[in-house]
Amino acid sequence: MLTAFARAFKTPDLRKKLLFTLGIMVLFRLGAHIPVPGVSFENVNQCVKEAEGAGAGLFGLVNMFSGGALLQLTIFALGIMPYITASIILQLLVVVIPRLEALKKEGQSGQAKITQYTRYLTVALGVLQATGLVATARSGSLFAQCTVRDQIIPDDSIFTTITMVIVMTAGTALIMWMGELITDRGIGNGMSILMFVSIAAGFPGLLWAIKVQGHLADGWIEFGVVLLAGLAMVGLVVFVEQAQRRIPVQYAKRMIGRRSYGGTSTYIPLKVNQAGVIPVIFASSLLYIPALIVQFSGSQAGWADWINRHLVTGDHPYYIITYFVLIVFFAFFYVAISFNPEEVADNMKKYGGFIPGIRAGRPTAEYLSYVLNRITWPGSLYLGLIALVPTVALVLFNANQNFPFGGTSILIIVGVGLETVKQIESQLQQRHYEGFLR
Repeated sequence: MLTAFARAFKTPDLRKKLLFTLGIMVLFRLGAHIPVPGVSFENVNQCVKEAEGAGAGLFGLVNMFSGGALLQLTIFALGIMPYITASIILQLLVVVIPRLEALKKEGQSGQAKITQYTRYLTVALGVLQATGLVATARSGSLFAQCTVRDQIIPDDSIFTTITMVIVMTAGTALIMWMGELITDRGIGNGMSILMFVSIAAGFPGLLWAIKVQGHLADGWIEFGVVLLAGLAMVGLVVFVEQAQRRIPVQYAKRMIGRRSYGGTSTYIPLKVNQAGVIPVIFASSLLYIPALIVQFSGSQAGWADWINRHLVTGDHPYYIITYFVLIVFFAFFYVAISFNPEEVADNMKKYGGFIPGIRAGRPTAEYLSYVLNRITWPGSLYLGLIALVPTVALVLFNANQNFPFGGTSILIIVGVGLETVKQIESQLQQRHYEGFLR
């Protein structure tokens, strides 16, 4: 692999792409440490240190996607989350709104229009989330247990608030632009690379926190156990993410003029985890809603106390069962809206393709739907089990909710890593070199 790295850097255009990608990653991490104007940097640091033992609470998911920038109130505090939310919303609307569905079928021009809508929606969500974050920080709810939580934003004037919202929204737009630059001029999908960088940036600190909080052999035994468990999980995730059911497809020969077309064999790859990490994000976001309602309402009624006891702490059985069921449900839901068996069957019939032993048309669509449901079950159960790893760590190691090896983080890191390595591998093979992976 080291030889393959050397060959990649010896290829001029590939070296330029790798260095460009690394440069954008450095700028992205630099922006995650520049505080927003109007924020007391000393008070924020004190609150972050006081909150280290308790984790990020309700804002853990967004803080993870921003690489820790959210709780430090930097210019990249919102991270990539508004773009992820906008992309998911547009994907759902494509199924619901006929105009968007027609744009998707137009090819590259239609996709460019949908991308433009995603950018507009990202900026709108950035303004909304930045306003909510500033209001939360000013009210002291961002660090509920901090002694100086009311002095995080000393100046409460309208001008300061508007400035902070504009700077955070501009930071989100800048992240979106940098991600698109990586996609166009670098290696891999830009947004995925920035997500990878955000999550990986917190790994060393989270691993060291496990060692510091450990008691066996000065914490080294817990550290080693977590590291071995992490490697085992990476192997499991790689195995399942690469697993797919290949549906054979045969195309009949057609004579057009004096030339023969078709007669080839191919396959439809149906991944076991067709939905990716989207169900985990959906389930996490949905479970945050009751706790956010309680936090912003300030109610002390019985229903609020029940939510705080059962749906906030991740180690309660109600929370675990609800989280697992939501992940399984959203896995089936997302697969149902992202893969249309009727459309695939119609396209195959149009071009003279058929599955051996299955009649074209409706029987093909029913067969694809049957196979998809069968392989989505193990994929959804696998997602649910992976997402519950932080909960197990919370019980066994007294770790916080940002446990490094588990849930969204490990799925994104492994998925993005595999895709990026594949792209480097394909570019190396185009130049008659040995592959990146031997």
